[in-house]
Amino acid sequence: MDEKKPKNRDPVGKISLDLQSIAHEADHTPDEQMREQLSDYEDHMKQCIERCKKTFIGNFYIVVLTKKERLMKNVLRNFFMGRQSCPTPEYDQAVYRYHRLEDRVEFMWVVPAKDVCIWMLNNPLEVPPEDKPLLQFVMDFNDNTLFRRAKTLNGEQDDSPLLVQ
Repeated sequence: MDEKKPKNRDPVGKISLDLQSIAHEADHTPDEQMREQLSDYEDHMKQCIERCKKTFIGNFYIVVLTKKERLMKNVLRNFFMGRQSCPTPEYDQAVYRYHRLEDRVEFMWVVPAKDVCIWMLNNPLEVPPEDKPLLQFVMDFNDNTLFRRAKTLNGEQDDSPLLVQ
């Protein structure tokens, strides 16, 4: 019988350095990079939901934080976490709400990196049409609309840190 050996993969650091050394003409477009980074996003989301179903009763939220590696600037990682309460909006964050009875995931918002938010707010007319929904999230984040929405979903009063009685 032929034994199949697992494919040896290079460490992320080596891959990152190799990618940095490639000429600029081979750079990925933002859309291509996004597709590559999110290729297994759905699988991670499903795994997180299954973990949270065992932990939480009722509906819950999935928070996806996107972090850049400090030493490898071209490496982004997504971290999937579940929580019972709606999180406070922040940079590099996507939030989903899982409705248990309907077995449905509702997309709540996404806030990109700080530099992207600043650029979009300063250049709204240059934002491509397909990114207009993202621009709206950035504007809602900037004017605290998302923050007020999170407080409402958590049963908190809009104008104070106090919870609704």
